[in-house]
Amino acid sequence: MADLLSVQIHIPATKICPELETRPSGLMKKVDNTRIGEHTLLPKRKSVNIEFKGLQYSVPEPRNKGFKTILKCISGKFKSGQLTAIMGPSGAGKSSLMNILTGYRTKSVTGNILINGRSRNLRSFRKMSCYIMQEDHLLPHLSVEEAMMCSANLKLSEKMSKTDKKQLVDNILNQLGLDETKRTRSSDLSGGQRKRLSIALELVNNPPIMFFDEPTSGLDSSSCFQCVSLLKSLSRGGRTIVCTIHQPSAKLFEMFDLLYMLAEGQCIYRGTVTGLVPYFVTQSLICPQFHNPADYSMEVACGEYGDRVPSLVVAVQKGECEDFMAKLEHENKPKNCDKVAAATNDLKANGHVITASDDECDIISDEDKLQEITSLVNEDVNDLNSACYTTPKDLPSGLCETINSELQNGRVCFCSKLYNNNTEEDPELEQETHTFATSGFTQFKVLFVRTFMSIMRDSTLTRLRLLSHISVGLLIGLLYLGIGNDADKVQDNAGCLFFCMLFIMFAALMPTVLTFPMEMAVFLREHLNYWYSLKAYYWAKTMADMPFQIIFPLIYGTIIYWMTNQPNDFKRFVMFLTLSTLTALVAQSLGLLIGAATSLQVAVYLGPVTAVPILLFSGFFVKLDTIPPYLRWLTYLSYIRYSFEGTLQSIYGYNRKNLDCSDKKLCDLTNRNVPSSILQELDVLDANFYHDFIFLCIFFIVLRVGCYLVLRWRVKAEK
Repeated sequence: MADLLSVQIHIPATKICPELETRPSGLMKKVDNTRIGEHTLLPKRKSVNIEFKGLQYSVPEPRNKGFKTILKCISGKFKSGQLTAIMGPSGAGKSSLMNILTGYRTKSVTGNILINGRSRNLRSFRKMSCYIMQEDHLLPHLSVEEAMMCSANLKLSEKMSKTDKKQLVDNILNQLGLDETKRTRSSDLSGGQRKRLSIALELVNNPPIMFFDEPTSGLDSSSCFQCVSLLKSLSRGGRTIVCTIHQPSAKLFEMFDLLYMLAEGQCIYRGTVTGLVPYFVTQSLICPQFHNPADYSMEVACGEYGDRVPSLVVAVQKGECEDFMAKLEHENKPKNCDKVAAATNDLKANGHVITASDDECDIISDEDKLQEITSLVNEDVNDLNSACYTTPKDLPSGLCETINSELQNGRVCFCSKLYNNNTEEDPELEQETHTFATSGFTQFKVLFVRTFMSIMRDSTLTRLRLLSHISVGLLIGLLYLGIGNDADKVQDNAGCLFFCMLFIMFAALMPTVLTFPMEMAVFLREHLNYWYSLKAYYWAKTMADMPFQIIFPLIYGTIIYWMTNQPNDFKRFVMFLTLSTLTALVAQSLGLLIGAATSLQVAVYLGPVTAVPILLFSGFFVKLDTIPPYLRWLTYLSYIRYSFEGTLQSIYGYNRKNLDCSDKKLCDLTNRNVPSSILQELDVLDANFYHDFIFLCIFFIVLRVGCYLVLRWRVKAEK
């Protein structure tokens, strides 16, 4: 690992260390991004290079007009320790390439994707990589620290102590400049802070590969520079950082190491950023003086300098671009490279390099060789920091990210790949299991607490719902005050009971329809980045909201039951509340299903629309025996029918005594105060409470299972 990253020589007791301490110029003091990757608690990972060959991607045209090819047999390689930019005009295939490399798109894709020279195992790759999308999808009701601790508890081993996790989280937040916002909720963060939090959440388990889709989108110039500086620092830690970016400024553009340029689904340039303009010169494309190279390359890709895309594509395919990069790297190679490599290899061969167990650094014990290597390195450092390269960031990425001498401390830092003849990459990857970092129970526990906390802090899901259940319950109770035992107001009482079920249905359905689609984006990001399983999320989501769906209908039903003077019978009271609660749970399940299957705009429309046939065939507006036979089967799909039937049975069934009647003679003639006659008139005499209870349970189970299957389908559809 030390040979792949950097060598650090100290005088007189020198260590060859796997870290390079640098200070990028122009970085804001408030955010110190220079030591990302130096956290001692981060899991150790080997560097990972990703390579793709002959990648082709097609999508079907509308109306069966064939297929449209988005990516046309492109190839490339992104190395660890480099910050890579994927650029190109709109429609060039940037996002498609990113989605394919991350594993989010697997259908209609041909070609090979290699990880350290081996075919990619998608599940293992997804565990060692993360994809941070353009939109910062965060849970709005969690603070920065709470969101980070949830990430740590889900992505780090259960064997790691809570104290270590807390220390790691504090360390990352401090490095990303979020330590002052630890108690701030995500909804109150600025755009730049939200972007940094999105990165911090994925940085917890130290992924060696990180993908970013338009990381600077929607940010001001200062936040853009801060964001790219952070990505630069992340790459210095040995990570492979790949991002799409749209027309960066010259200041941002020069911070990237590697550029992969797309046009019309084909690659027109792949190489270092500093080599872009010289390479274009070899292709008879002269960038005007003082012109932003990023803008110029985009203009070339868009055809503003003629149709040069085909010739550039052919040049890349013939290997002209790679040959030019190799020549450029050779010309800028330090003159003492071979001497330093020979000296360090000789030290190791003769046992003068001892591996220390405490910090995994190499200690040189031969003082003579130490002075020789230090002298050679100092000479190269002076050459590389001469007028040819005015600042460290101007150094060609093929040579070294930065070279910085710290004379006050008597040491010199330099990249080992400058001085190492052995450039072969190690194809061995650490063995990744196909399981999550934590057990299913731990995932459920963390997600349950997180979801419960979010619900408690959401005014729409808690306080507003509680207030509405109480206020509407009191209003209905006052409107139908004391009519429950009055034979002259049976129809009014039936309307009261039906409206009770109606309100419970909408109160459970609509909040879920509104909130669940917004959570879907967070779920997809976290699940596809391998935080937790779908089962754990769904169980936690189901169980966390269930107490509220039980308590609120109980409060509402209790207020109405006693204010409207329903039978003073505890058994009937429990039966009434049971059906009220089940109705809420079934309605919530339907809302989850609609929200999981559709977007927010569609869900808001479908929620009330689906309620229309459910209410129409409930048996209240039209008696069941008067519905035409060819439509009667729809009554079995209305769960409100079973709620209404069961409620009427709990109030008037099971041998209830006759109701009070103001005109006893008329009541004796019409039997309108007899509960069985009332049930017959309402066409529910043959109904059975327990059958209705069972049918509602079946609705609940079927809708929950259906929602789970829809979520699985959505996850697969994302691929």
